[in-house]
Amino acid sequence: MNNQAFPFRLTPQTDDEKFMMEALKQAWLAYQKDEVPVGAVLVHKGRVIARGFNQVELLKDATAHAEMICLTAGANALDDWRLLETTLYCTIEPCVMCAGAMLLSRIQALVWGAPDIRHGAHGSWVDLFAEKHPTHSIEVRKGVYQDESAYLMREFFVKKRGSSNES
Repeated sequence: MNNQAFPFRLTPQTDDEKFMMEALKQAWLAYQKDEVPVGAVLVHKGRVIARGFNQVELLKDATAHAEMICLTAGANALDDWRLLETTLYCTIEPCVMCAGAMLLSRIQALVWGAPDIRHGAHGSWVDLFAEKHPTHSIEVRKGVYQDESAYLMREFFVKKRGSSNES
């Protein structure tokens, strides 16, 4: 399964599409490592400063979500926990843990691809961003490369179910 070619031929037309394509590449890395295929990139002033993909299985850590890894790398890149003037791109609607970390990190904007009906914190399960936060608010855009993001998730879980039935 390793080193398969990136499965999408995309021609980004906007900055959101350009950076979401980079997040999709991170999700593809997760897929190839048999991790739930979620990817994230953090952009500061038009430049990717951090990347992350799910590493829950690899690190045996339920908090090792793509967004969390990316936020930590971004804090290191900026040498500050305040990720002001940044936009986080992630392929799947973030969970409550990741949404909370985004608020605490003070990112400016979030762009996500496909909804997560089981854990999504932007309305699919709950909506943390709808509540007025006492210290920070985040601009949220959704649905960028939604089909591609959902495709990776579907293919991953079809493959997982198939391999668990082969014994």
